Amino acid sequence: MSTVLLLTISNIFMTFAWYGHLRFKESPLWIVILVSWGIALAEYCFQVPANRMGHQHFTAPQLKLLQEIITLVVFAVFSVLYLKEQLRWNEAVGGVLIVVAVIVVFVLNPRSAESPPDEVAVAQLHGE
Repeated sequence: MSTVLLLTISNIFMTFAWYGHLRFKESPLWIVILVSWGIALAEYCFQVPANRMGHQHFTAPQLKLLQEIITLVVFAVFSVLYLKEQLRWNEAVGGVLIVVAVIVVFVLNPRSAESPPDEVAVAQLHGE
């Protein structure tokens, strides 16, 4: 699976862990916390491999910014479809500015596709 796909799946889980309970305001807080922790555990099963694999091709800051863009897109869809909240113009502009920041990071400081992957990361990925 690609890094972007794994990050997207992990962000879907984490968005539900952090915000899914907002539709269930009558649920006791302790139940919401336990359910959220369970969902977050599933999220880690995608996030950690995504970062390990992704670090072979991206720097850590690039991975983080890529994850933030995916988070914003996932949350925007979640907010509109699941929570039935409309995005306001200033929120959309803020999102666009974050996208611009990501573009600046990737365009002005790309990790060369020809550079060999970090040998330590590859060894860890293969369990060595």
